[in-house]
Amino acid sequence: MPFTPGGHNPASGLNSGQAPAGADEIVKDGSDAGFMADVIEPSKQVPVIVDFWAPWCGPCRTLGPIIENAVRKAGGKARLVKINIDEHPQIAQRLRVQSIPAVYAFVNGQPADGFIGALPESQVRDFIARLTGDGPDEEAVAALVQRAEAALAGGDLGGAAQDFAAAAQADPENAAAIAGLARVYLAGGDAEQAKAIIGAAPEAKASDPAIQGVRTALALAEETKDAGDAQELARKVAANPDDFETRYRLARALIARGELSAATEELLALTERDRDWNGGAARALLLKVFDAAGPASDIARAGRRKLSSILFA
Repeated sequence: MPFTPGGHNPASGLNSGQAPAGADEIVKDGSDAGFMADVIEPSKQVPVIVDFWAPWCGPCRTLGPIIENAVRKAGGKARLVKINIDEHPQIAQRLRVQSIPAVYAFVNGQPADGFIGALPESQVRDFIARLTGDGPDEEAVAALVQRAEAALAGGDLGGAAQDFAAAAQADPENAAAIAGLARVYLAGGDAEQAKAIIGAAPEAKASDPAIQGVRTALALAEETKDAGDAQELARKVAANPDDFETRYRLARALIARGELSAATEELLALTERDRDWNGGAARALLLKVFDAAGPASDIARAGRRKLSSILFA
């Protein structure tokens, strides 16, 4: 996430001061007076990460050792400068730091990236890898996406959002993470935010099946937004499983909420009871759901197998 705080060089107008002892160290304590020598100038050679912290800040004490260890493991490809904002508030004020820990990465004398709050070690490593050009930890990103998918399937929208967001932060080009985060918002009823996330996806990923799937899901959600209350419709279907019209409306209501797996189950159940109901409307909607979920998704693969077994039994 590019940083453009304040619209000016935070070191402008400051006394460059004298570099503290050990200025060539990978990890060091910094100051307002030494900011030019410790951060701005070295960042023209390697990325310099600035950790704004304070002794009273609990998350700072959690993040400090993590980021310090990660920078040391980078083997000199990045440096870390730790600034206690209680003792040296000027740079933090110029950067408009409002909460800590606040981490800024400087490249070529300018803020280039950063994050707020204490991140787990894997995300800190990925943050540093992006800065040094080593790229994201692909295995870690894949694990995050897989865990997020499981959380989303289980209805844990908060857990899914956290993991998809972490994966997207570690690898901003990861279409599965971007699409997954959009689907979380869609499942939560916030179609506008889902549209915004997909709209901000890298242009090179616009044709990725995961991204296209969310676009289809958004279109379906728009088409089905008048379907009714899913809970009320589910109660009616439970009371009368052969009420095909209500079951079809329930499937549409579930689609509107982004619950494609549940919608698939309802449409398959309807098709199993009457494959030609309403001119094959359930089957036609199923195919749209498979497209929305993505052709390689578990929903599409399992759903197509089940549909084939129903149609050709």
